[in-house]
Amino acid sequence: MAQRKRPTTQSAITLTHPNAAGIDIGSASHFVAVPPDRDDEPVREFASFTADLHRLVDWLDACNVDTVAMESTGVYWIPLYELLESRGFSVLLVNARHVKNVSGRKSDVLDCQWLQQLMSFGLLHGAFRPGEQVYVLRCLNRQRMMLLRSQGRLVQHMQEALAQMNIQLANVISDVVGQTGQRILRAILAGERNGMALAKLKSARIHASEEEIAKSLQGSWRPEHLFALKQALDAFDFCGIQLAECDAQIQAQLQALHVRDDEPAAGSKRARGRARNAPKFDLRTQLFQMCGVDLTRIDGIDVTTALVVASEVGADMSKFPSDKHFASWLGLCPGTRITGGKVMSGKTKRCANRAAQALRLAAASLRSSQSALGAYYRRMCARMDKPKAVTAAAHKLARLIYAMLTHGQEYTDQGQEYFEERYRQRVLHNLATRAKVMGMQLVPCGSAV
Repeated sequence: MAQRKRPTTQSAITLTHPNAAGIDIGSASHFVAVPPDRDDEPVREFASFTADLHRLVDWLDACNVDTVAMESTGVYWIPLYELLESRGFSVLLVNARHVKNVSGRKSDVLDCQWLQQLMSFGLLHGAFRPGEQVYVLRCLNRQRMMLLRSQGRLVQHMQEALAQMNIQLANVISDVVGQTGQRILRAILAGERNGMALAKLKSARIHASEEEIAKSLQGSWRPEHLFALKQALDAFDFCGIQLAECDAQIQAQLQALHVRDDEPAAGSKRARGRARNAPKFDLRTQLFQMCGVDLTRIDGIDVTTALVVASEVGADMSKFPSDKHFASWLGLCPGTRITGGKVMSGKTKRCANRAAQALRLAAASLRSSQSALGAYYRRMCARMDKPKAVTAAAHKLARLIYAMLTHGQEYTDQGQEYFEERYRQRVLHNLATRAKVMGMQLVPCGSAV
């Protein structure tokens, strides 16, 4: 008895993108798969040199391919992505998590064929990529953040050199690279060893007395540790020069993205002030002229957080149909693992989104805020553990940013009292509803409790 053949997937599903190709990206070579009827050798390997990339694109053009799907592997995909996009191809950068379940023994050939098959059936979605001008701003801001991290490591090297000489300056001065710390460190490297003379270099903002500072500056002054301190301070200064150059590039790119020329309205002292590690120019005005709204009016968001969000997303929110899609892209919404109508897990997905990290830091700063957002964050902390409360507050910040950039309206904080009153009204409404179901009625007391 002959066995009945099982219908193939291609006969059951209509090909949405019949002219699609799949590319598996590697550091040294790329594997490319086209539909089997387009070439006698539908899978080919190309080196990662520029000349080979042009041969790859020419081959795709000869095979009448118009849509390309590739995995987001490190940064190796960027040159090929930009080349394909310049040649008129529709390029989709897909998440490797969505295509990892390839059947059979895993290999680069199977990976590219699996990508091509999934793309042909329309089962893949491209990752978000901002416009060209915003992409340049994003690269510059990421470079700036890398320089700040380098400076942070150099500060640790300075503290390590001081600790090995038993110079306890960090115990009396909170920031060894602040105004007072810089004066003292440079005087030490210039040859000054008198504790009282070094203590007189402190500014008026330092609460420690000159005697305490002089006592903390008694150490061994070993030459090898002084040499390490000198090199760390020189590298710190060099990073400062690079940061200034990077800030100039960011300012020029922000000016190229202007959509209006007026200045933002006078905000709070926190919004007007310069955040720590912020660029030296008027970043708040530049961001307002780029986005059309002042994102720093949202409590918890300073100019550096607004710069991260603007550089990672841009001011155009048309790629996100709703604020829910925006929160999902940030990785700030609850998970939806549902099986048989039962919620298996509501855990937020793991995401390395830089904008989400900035919003989480902004949400954590709301713990002592007297605004409605601060009251909301403290309410969430009372209901759940702190990491979940931070995610919930960051989710609310993301939805506010989406509303501001979409509708072009400024945010107005209603205050902590407004939030508490609304919460009280919701609790009373829920209690009245439950009492009505049980055949009872709420009766207010004569005096408020």
